[in-house]
Amino acid sequence: MTLDEIVVPPIQRVLIIGAGIAGMQAALDIANAGYEVVLVEREPSIGGRMAQLSETFPTLDCAQCILTPRTVEVGHHENIRLRTYSEVEAVEGDLGDFRVRIRRHAAYVNWDICTGCGLCQEKCPKRVVSDFERGVGKRKAIYTLSPQAVPNKPVIDRQSCIYFERGKCRACEKFCPVGAIDFEQEDAVVEERVGAIVVATGYDLYPLSLMGEYGYGEVPDVIDGLAFERLLSASGPTAGQVRRPSDGKEPKEVVFIQCAGSRDPELHMPYCSKICCMYTAKHAMLYKHKVHDGQAYVFYIDIRSAGKRYEEFVQRAMEEEHVLYVRGKVSRVFRENGKVMVWGTDTLSGRNVEVAADLVVLAPAMVPKAGAGAVAELLGLPTDEHGWFTAAEANFQPVETGRPGVFLAGAAVGPMDIPETVAQASGAAAKVLSLFARWSSEVTVTSQVTVT
Repeated sequence: MTLDEIVVPPIQRVLIIGAGIAGMQAALDIANAGYEVVLVEREPSIGGRMAQLSETFPTLDCAQCILTPRTVEVGHHENIRLRTYSEVEAVEGDLGDFRVRIRRHAAYVNWDICTGCGLCQEKCPKRVVSDFERGVGKRKAIYTLSPQAVPNKPVIDRQSCIYFERGKCRACEKFCPVGAIDFEQEDAVVEERVGAIVVATGYDLYPLSLMGEYGYGEVPDVIDGLAFERLLSASGPTAGQVRRPSDGKEPKEVVFIQCAGSRDPELHMPYCSKICCMYTAKHAMLYKHKVHDGQAYVFYIDIRSAGKRYEEFVQRAMEEEHVLYVRGKVSRVFRENGKVMVWGTDTLSGRNVEVAADLVVLAPAMVPKAGAGAVAELLGLPTDEHGWFTAAEANFQPVETGRPGVFLAGAAVGPMDIPETVAQASGAAAKVLSLFARWSSEVTVTSQVTVT
């Protein structure tokens, strides 16, 4: 009689929640090491906030030129299972064997046969304000987020579709050459079993409409930084031309207001959002590149440009592009005679400043992604008082959580720029790979079998 050991290893697959630049970087690192990744994204396509950007600082490289090869690689990788237009509903189990329930929302388009030709979008008669374009552009009721979307498959916005509103139209169905439109499609629920989880839920911008300040939502030519990114982008609603929303004219004077809703412990967010000084300098420079006779003003509290070549970048905006920096807070923004009047105070000179601007661009606070709180509750993870995920130990365990097998990546833990996001995502991936390597050499479940 002998005794044999039967070894049942943990599941060497990983679930990543969020397919922005952090989620994609972690997915590629793990998938390239030979392990299977389930990548869940709430939006119809991957890329996150970076997909909305025009250029990146401090190099002014084209954001899409960097991002698109990565999204394509993720979309075609044999070890990455993409679950877009989906959300995690429940998580059970522990390290080595998490059971995750995922709901895939009805797209009303059969993606298995859709070729992404775009004819349905072309023929759809309904146009609505696009969230992806941050209100400065429109989309159809059946849409993809961008021309570079991965996967390049459309979804129907049920709230905007004429057929779902009135029972008429179905133009997309009539013109679809492969019959991919399916108005009877319903949500689908699948269960995945994984050994580890990476949370990369990203960030949103502070809802400026709740502030009641700076005229956002009331004055049509007051927009936020992401909306300005879309105006600068060649794939944006104005094909890269800077046009103000109210009348489409080229703005000759643009005011950038930093710390909109951040560093304000009395009324809004008390923390610094870290990247605003840099992307505001980028916006001012790109504006000057496109409107050579224009003037850019930046109202700031102080400049925080901590990063490689970051301070030099801000100085370049001041000295080479002649952006006028005004140290002081803006007291009032209002519309008068077709202009956006900006009142503020220059605290260095003690003088009041008044600018009759054509366009005002706000730099709002970064806040946790909508739905991040629900993810934290599902996973049993702590968050701070503002809703950011909390690492097990900020200094020496920045990507680990209090729950074994669950890791953090990117702006889920707080404001950060793209290089820091990518570095932290790779750190989370390294922790997962370390687990998988250890499991390959350890006995985790042992039972004894009598052999005769």
